[in-house]
This record gives sequence, C-alpha cells and structure tokens, in this order.
Amino acid sequence: MPRVTQILRTARKSIQDLDLLKILESELNHELSSMRYQDDKIGSFGDFVMEWDSPKSQDIVLRKKCSSGEEVAVSALLGREAFQGGGRFPMEALMKICVKKPGLSSILQFDCVASNREGSESDIEIQSAHYFPSSSSCLDSSIYRGPLFSDLDPVLQNELRKYLAARGIEDNFTNSLLLHLHKKEHGQYMGWLQKLKEMMVEHE
Repeated sequence: MPRVTQILRTARKSIQDLDLLKILESELNHELSSMRYQDDKIGSFGDFVMEWDSPKSQDIVLRKKCSSGEEVAVSALLGREAFQGGGRFPMEALMKICVKKPGLSSILQFDCVASNREGSESDIEIQSAHYFPSSSSCLDSSIYRGPLFSDLDPVLQNELRKYLAARGIEDNFTNSLLLHLHKKEHGQYMGWLQKLKEMMVEHE
C-alpha cells in the first residue's frame, strides 16, 4: 500500500506540473502574440546619456553634463500600477533626479513620479525636493531634508517644476522614459516565463 500511495502522489504531481507547463505556454504565447509596445519607438532623451541599463536589473540611470558644468543624473524604475481610463502606460515611473553645480559638493535631489493617466502626454509629479551638503550626506537620516513638496508655496512649486523642465525633465523625456521602462519590464517578464517553461520541460 505505501508504494501505491507513493505512485499516486507522483502521478498527481506530474499532472500538476503538466498543467503548470500548459499555463506557462499559454501566457508566453499570449505575450508573444500581443507584443506590447513593439511598434512604439522610444523618443529622444535629449542630451541625457544612458549610463546604466542592465537586463538583470529593473532600474536605469541617465546622466548629462551641461555646458555650464552642471551635472544632472536621473535614476528610474517602474512603480505601482497607475492605469486609469485611457492611459497609455499602466505603471508609473519612480524617479530620483539629482542636480550638482560645478565646484560645489552639495546636491539638490528631487523625488518624482511620472505617469500617463489620461492621454498621450505624460505627467510628472514632484513629491519632495531635498538639499544635501554632500553626496555622502544622502545616507544620513538625521539631516533635515526639507518639507513635503505639497506643503511648499504654490509659486515656489511652480518655479521648481520650471527648474527641472529647463534641465530637460519635460514631456518628451518622461514619455521616452515610461516607454523604455515598460518595454524593459515586458522583455524581462517574457524572459522569466521562458525560464520557468524551460525548467519545467527539463524536469519532465
């Protein structure tokens, strides 16, 4: 009887594995047939250069150096789902934008969220603006970083938005960023499905 029980367990497990394999193949075929964003061409990032875009990581880093010597760095990755209505991209992008003036060790850091909730144009929301005396002080939680962006005077909020726009953080940039990150995530998801499928086939 113990041997019969073991055989039944093995058979049940094989059936479950086969069901999982079928579902994986179905999902992979669906993604291959839909090929989301395949025909969408990523626009220009302006003067920004892609500094980091590993296929194994979710984030990317872009950087540019202005003629004045000022440096601007942007790190971004996809965040939560933010699809509402006719939005083009279902997920928002979490961004950290750092600005460094030549000859100074201090850094101005903006925490932002880019999304495409309504139509073809993206929307960027500044959540906070931090001033750090140096790059190392970014890790010091005791340093006063400034108030929430929403608590600032509306006039100051508007000027800070203009400050970022003047450094290339505008609609074309964020549209390109959202498309790049969604394409990246879709490719990584398909790769993950393929690896699971291969593992199940090898197990068989």
